Amino acid sequence: NAEHFNAFVSGNYPPLAEVGVHIKYNKNRIHKHNFRKLKIHTELDYNVTILKLFPGLSEAAVKATLGIPGLKGLILETFGSGNAPTDPWFISALENAINDGLIIFNVTQCKSGAVELGRYETSFELQRIGVVGGSDITTESALAKLMYLIGQGFSRDEVIQLLQTSLRGEMTV
Repeated sequence: NAEHFNAFVSGNYPPLAEVGVHIKYNKNRIHKHNFRKLKIHTELDYNVTILKLFPGLSEAAVKATLGIPGLKGLILETFGSGNAPTDPWFISALENAINDGLIIFNVTQCKSGAVELGRYETSFELQRIGVVGGSDITTESALAKLMYLIGQGFSRDEVIQLLQTSLRGEMTV
């Protein structure tokens, strides 16, 4: 919320602390410090973008997004638990992009919940063509993770495997 003190809420993770007259810490939810030296990773690949689905999204807009020169990764913001249009042109456009090497990472537009590819018919085709399910990762975390993994020089298969693995508590698996 941009106007209240409770500006940050994770819909998929319980509060780390609750503030009232006293502060109640949920210590079992706080990751323990490992005391290793902080390493800042600056090797990011910015050839990643986000495509937010909405009713009436045009074929031209999808193809323009997928046709961005040098694009290596796409965060696909879908409905509910990973649902998307099943129009043949839409599935075909994504499938062609994947076959050309694009990594597509599916995240939900919902404030809480998770992508479960194949749970409903409207996400089965995404699973079939090789879209990677993002579980309960947020769009922001998915974007940073994809830029980081591609920037590290991992192979496409390694990136796909690591996208489905919690590296720093960014998702539950």
